Parts: sequence; structure tokens; C-alpha cells
Amino acid sequence: MTSRIPRDSRLRLVRPRTLAAAPRAMTQRPARRPAPRPPEGTPAPAELARMARAVLAGAARVAHWADATLGPAPGPRRDRDGTASDSGSAQNGGSGGKGTLSDAIAQQAATSLSLTPDQVRADWDIARLAGLIEVHGDTARPGWRLRAWNRDDSAVLRGWVAFFDAWSIAHPGPDGHEPSTVAEVVSAMPQVLSFLQLSAGPVPVPQLLDLLEQRVTELRTERCEIPYGPQPEPMESPAEDIPLAPFLDWALHALAAVGALTCADGQATLTPLGSWAVWVKLEQICVAAQSPAGNIEQGAEDMLRGCAQLRPNAARAEYRAWLAARPVGSAVTELLAAARGEDALSRGLAFEALRVVGAPAEPDVRAVADETPLRPYALLWLAEHDGHDPEDAHLVLTREEATWLWVDTAAAVADHGEAPLLVRHLESAVQPTVPALLAEVRAVGHPRTVQVLVALAAAHPDPALAKAVRRAAFQVHTGEH
Repeated sequence: MTSRIPRDSRLRLVRPRTLAAAPRAMTQRPARRPAPRPPEGTPAPAELARMARAVLAGAARVAHWADATLGPAPGPRRDRDGTASDSGSAQNGGSGGKGTLSDAIAQQAATSLSLTPDQVRADWDIARLAGLIEVHGDTARPGWRLRAWNRDDSAVLRGWVAFFDAWSIAHPGPDGHEPSTVAEVVSAMPQVLSFLQLSAGPVPVPQLLDLLEQRVTELRTERCEIPYGPQPEPMESPAEDIPLAPFLDWALHALAAVGALTCADGQATLTPLGSWAVWVKLEQICVAAQSPAGNIEQGAEDMLRGCAQLRPNAARAEYRAWLAARPVGSAVTELLAAARGEDALSRGLAFEALRVVGAPAEPDVRAVADETPLRPYALLWLAEHDGHDPEDAHLVLTREEATWLWVDTAAAVADHGEAPLLVRHLESAVQPTVPALLAEVRAVGHPRTVQVLVALAAAHPDPALAKAVRRAAFQVHTGEH
């Protein structure tokens, strides 16, 4: 008696998808939600980028010089065809530890660029803050923003916003004052900037000082700093007695130095670039306050689990709200930690959330591309980030990587999906036949191989095929070849 299907039956092939999670197998790729429009009178992005390039011109000049002059980085990266290639230049050996320039390199750059060594160091520090230079341990290398400097306005604007966010680092606070007071002023300045943005014009400095004092008082009240127990005599002057006018003067001049505002004739005015940046920050707060499914306060793993049953558009809205409430760096770290867990569905969803993060996640995603469980997801993410059509991004994967991803996605379906979806997932395999698929699935050594094959055998309606899959599961379990 023969089987109802040939032993080497052909699978009905469909175009492999860049699946990160099982639920997306049955949905269309979600459309992007239209971005909110900035206030009337805001310059076009190209004009804003021109302003940002002007502010960061010195930093970009030093970063480009270092990229062209100093040695290539030793680390390989994968090209589209899967071969290894040089990842580009790096300031390898040009830094004196923690990404600071050595005296020799600073002098060499100063001579080449007709600057003083101090000017070179200042521009180098700005390049680091703006992400034009990335520091990895004691080695510095060109950041993705430097690579995109002349062609990508959004990369330039992101770099300037990073510099804007670091204004208090670029221009440290007044010497001889309590660090706690400096920290309070830094914490209070977003409200001052918001007031400037809403005023849409010059604001007298005394009015800003009143606002700063009110906000600092609120911060101190929220901490409820009440001395307890015997106090030493004589008492030091309490923080409340320290005049804040010098701190406001420092903050305004520091923000002017980064291109966010102008300060003259006793008045402060946001530049178009500064006004746009503050509006972006306010929009992020509004998005964070409108978390659709209420996961904004959850950790990454719980948030992803809460998004598992949402439709793609709703899930992306939830990712946006969750990300808006957190610093990008810590959010990316938390998402990658969730991706390293045992739940394959959370792994896929974590990379969907990283797609929402976009370019700022690129260095971290590239760094995990050598971790076997994350490698296929990271390579697909990087391919889409580099401009591949999402439908063709799978071409960057080797056969082994594609098979690993197939098993991982099948594990997500087995844990969270339904039997018909698991059967349908069989059709997305890159192997043309069932025996070839089973042989390669066994070879990649995915830790969930046995569970996936058992679930597939139980779900498939064809008895002969189910029997072959069960046999393969048994062989993996017993270590047979």
C-alpha cells in the first residue's frame, strides 16, 4: 500500500516573508501612521537639516578627517551576498582611551585642518555627542550619521537633537556650585524651553528666571527634603538660598552655543531649529500619554507580551508610546534583552519594536548579529535599514540562517498560534521538499526543533507527511543521524 503523496513531495512555495512573529503571517504589512505636522511657520526638514549641518560643521569636518586619515576598523560586516567585507574606517589607535584624542592625533588634525589642538578636541567631543563618532571601549569609529551626512537629512537632524539633548554635557555648569543645584536647573530647563516654544517669540530673561525658580521649588518639594535629626553648627547655606540667575545665564548661553536659541538685549528666543526640537519632544510626551493598550509602564518583555494579540497597526502604536516614554538607548537595551529570552514570539516582536526605533538602534542591532538566536532577525533588520525591499530582505540570509528563523517562527506559532497557521508556515520554508526541510532543520540544531516537529506532525492533516515529521522529531530527540 502506497502513501497518498510521493515520498519526495514538492512543497507549494510562497515568497518567504521577513516574519518576525507568527501573527504577521496572516496580516498585511501595516501602513505607516501619518506623522503629526509641526506648527505653522516651521521650516521644511531640508532647511532644518541645513541649519543643523551649519551648527555641526566643525564636528563633521573633524570626524570626516579622522575617517579618511586614521586606520580601518578590523571588524567585518556582511554584504548582501553574505560575504565578509571591511566595515569602514575607524579611529583605531587615534584615541587616548574612552574615545578621547591623543596629543599626537590632535596635533596632526590641527595641522591638517588649520585649527588649534583645543579646537580639534572641542569639535571631536561635539562629534561624539552628535553620534558622528561612536566610541566602543577604547576605540572610536565613524557613526552611521557620518556615513549618511550628505544624503540623509533625518540623520543630520537626529545628530543635532542628540547634541541638543547633551547641552549640559557640552557646556558644563558653573564651577564652585553644588552639583545638586546644577542638576535641578538641568531638570527644570525643559519646562523653560516649552514656555519659550509656546511663546513663539522673544521672552524677557526675568520672566524665564521666575519660571525656573518656580520649577526648581516644585522639584525640591516633590523630593520633600526635610532635615532630620541634629544639624551641625554652623549650618551651610541651604540650596534654597543659592541665587539661580547665574545658572539660568549659564543654561541660556549653553543652549545658544548648541544652536537652540539666541539671547540678546535681555531676551531669549528659540531658533527655528530649537523650536522644532522642543515641539518634537512635546509630541513624544503626548504620544507617551496616549498608550493605546496601557502597556507604557511595563518592562519590555511584559509590553511585548501585551502586544502579542494586537493587530500590527495597534501594536506599532503601542511600541511608539512605550518608546516615547524612555531614553532610546535604554529602550533598545531592554528590547534586546527581551529578544534573548526563551519566547520566540517575544523575540520577533522585539525586532518589530526595533523597526519603530529605526536608525538609532543600528549600532546595537549590528552588535548582536553574531549571537546565533538573534542573528537572522538582526540581519533582516539591517537589510531593511540599508534600503532593501522588505519582501526581498530574506535574500541576505544564508540557507542555514533562514532555516533557523523558520524553526524559531514555527516555535512562536506552536506556542501562541493555531494548528492551521503552523501548517501554513510549512509553505514558507526555503527548502523545495519535505525531506530536504527536515534534514536541514535537524542540522541547524535549534533548541526547539523537537517541539516544533511534534507540533507540526500533530497539526498536519496528511498522515504520511505527519508520520515522516514525527520520525524526524524522534531522531532529533534520540540523536540519530
